[in-house]
Amino acid sequence: MSKFSAAAMLVLASSLGYTVTVHAASTPAAVDAERLQSAAQEPANWMTHGGTYQEQRFSRLDQIDQDNVDELGLAWSYRLDIDRGVEATPIVVDGVMYTTGAFSVVYAFDAKTGELLWKYDPEVARTAARDGCCGPVNRGVAVWKGKVFVGAFDGRLIALDADTGNEVWSVNTLIDEERSQTITGAPRVVKGRVIIGNGGAEMGVRGYITAYDADTGKQAWRFFTVPGDPSKPAESEAMEMARKTWFGDKYWKQGGGGTVWDSMAYDPELDLLYIGVGNASLWNRQVRSEGKGDNLFVASIVAIRPETGEYVWHYQQTPGDQWDFTSTQTITLADLKIDGKTRQVLMQAPKNGFYYVLDRTNGELISAEKYVPVTWAKRIDMKTGRPVVDLDKADWTKGPKLMMPGPLGGHNWMPMSFNPQTGLVYIPAQIAPALLEPDNEATWQGRGTLQLGTKPPALPEDAEARAQVVDMYRGKLLAWDPVAQREVWSQDYPTIWNGGTLSTAGGLVFQGTANGEVRAYAADDGELLWRSPANTGVMAGPVTYAVDGEQYVTFMVGWGGIFPTGFGGLADNTRVEPRARVLTYKLGGTATLPDEPKRKLTIAASIPPLDADEKTIAKGRDLFNMHCGACHGFSAYSGGVVPNLRNMAPQTHNDFLHIVAGGALIGNGMPSFADRLSKDQINAIHQYLIKRQHDLADEMSANDS
Repeated sequence: MSKFSAAAMLVLASSLGYTVTVHAASTPAAVDAERLQSAAQEPANWMTHGGTYQEQRFSRLDQIDQDNVDELGLAWSYRLDIDRGVEATPIVVDGVMYTTGAFSVVYAFDAKTGELLWKYDPEVARTAARDGCCGPVNRGVAVWKGKVFVGAFDGRLIALDADTGNEVWSVNTLIDEERSQTITGAPRVVKGRVIIGNGGAEMGVRGYITAYDADTGKQAWRFFTVPGDPSKPAESEAMEMARKTWFGDKYWKQGGGGTVWDSMAYDPELDLLYIGVGNASLWNRQVRSEGKGDNLFVASIVAIRPETGEYVWHYQQTPGDQWDFTSTQTITLADLKIDGKTRQVLMQAPKNGFYYVLDRTNGELISAEKYVPVTWAKRIDMKTGRPVVDLDKADWTKGPKLMMPGPLGGHNWMPMSFNPQTGLVYIPAQIAPALLEPDNEATWQGRGTLQLGTKPPALPEDAEARAQVVDMYRGKLLAWDPVAQREVWSQDYPTIWNGGTLSTAGGLVFQGTANGEVRAYAADDGELLWRSPANTGVMAGPVTYAVDGEQYVTFMVGWGGIFPTGFGGLADNTRVEPRARVLTYKLGGTATLPDEPKRKLTIAASIPPLDADEKTIAKGRDLFNMHCGACHGFSAYSGGVVPNLRNMAPQTHNDFLHIVAGGALIGNGMPSFADRLSKDQINAIHQYLIKRQHDLADEMSANDS
């Protein structure tokens, strides 16, 4: 790897008048506490996940601005190895970009030219995809003193040499290898400790976050977010407190949830690390906790000490969560003038549909208002800080209810940004309802299976009914005033799952879209100023940096994850290809993307006859949606990321039992399900898929007539 001189760090002085630090690096990824704490003074770099410890995703670079952004062109692109969903935020340090693709593969590029410097594949078993609810995605790396850290999907935390990509150390972060624990989030480094959480609440695991010594990989501390086996001593005073809010003996057997699978932020002045805690498991509180209790610390923001993991304070946004309302969305720190007084605040737009502003010194609620349509709660009580739940509309455990938002949330993991010039946050918001129906007899279903306490997710199989549901799902780029708690402007999209945002001192907001574009808007009024095709859906948050005085903007692009795979039947308004790439733009860029036609769906030449009765097909539908739907699409509506089972070839039908029970396609990432499905159950699933293939043939014939 080439070494970069100070000349590679020179950038145009910001029109804001801030001091711009030029750092001469003698070694790659020469990032330490001093650089991270003053990262805003080095706008040529993007040294941590949110740009700075405050996670504002705002850049002081302004060479690209509202007047010239329409001159942006592609500078370079790189085709990643695996087309299974791209969610990473690149890290850029001293002219080198570090990023990840599916299955936690790490790439290092020359940030100016796109030359691949090295690649590291942690060799995660492709069958491990079954252990995650939402695809084998990865949201990026962290860097510190010449090392690059990545959380592998199978639960390892790995340190790499930033110069060569060689492995330095690796630790297993899992506490129970019999459960479907994963890592999809990006690590953070604070005071020489690499901090990472875990995923898997939907699969029935217990949440925690762990810190490791950056030099050796030795565990420094672990903070559990939900209590474990009550017959054993609690791990901390925080867990003693949490135990009082859980009831019965099923919660810990089911895992409890509360996974810290994404967001963190750090305040060096207060020396507080803020973590966002995920949903409860099972979703169904009647089964999980006898229908009562706040169930700490699910759906909460928790402040802890980064050196010791000591609990300081918490604020629970959704007590007793039973709607999958994670609090793992972007946590943003800022100082805002509220009621004439400057407040040190923490801001978040979690899944539950309310925008929260908290005092980050003590967790006090300052304000909370709906940023998308919300039916489950009427408001947040400012005296108690608790939601005023509308039980008539929200309690689905006694009968099916249409929820707003549904489990996909008013805002999911896609990062939001905050621009201190405009005072606005830019949220990839979405309208995403869902019908929840109880399964109050739910029991542990085994590894690799959704553990929800609801009837299996399903989509209407009637074309007209499905079209009506599809029309209910809409996305928007929302510019929100966190002081006034109101919308300032918005841009509408035809579907949900649009990308994260980046705001800049050039007066711009950058965002990619689910239907395959990258865009730039005016930060003050939302005018669309630039757009370019990405040839795939865009979910990740973009970054900007500078090399040799020239500003670049990078988008990680590639369709995948839970909405494109599990809910492919709701993505009719996108129909993009899952092509994974790095796309980097600059003023006057002249590179081009290859012309890649969309795949055409054809009717199979031969479809087996449907000889099962309605009861068998209904059984097969439930089994398919519970065990197979998250990858192959609920109700067998494929999003095009993995094989479309409504269009199986005759040989696939002949080999169906051998594939599902015998592992015939294990080399392609399709595991054997012989450990959880009987031969009769597999046959019921097959009959259901035959029925769905006939449905597809009928739909296509009707469209052609």
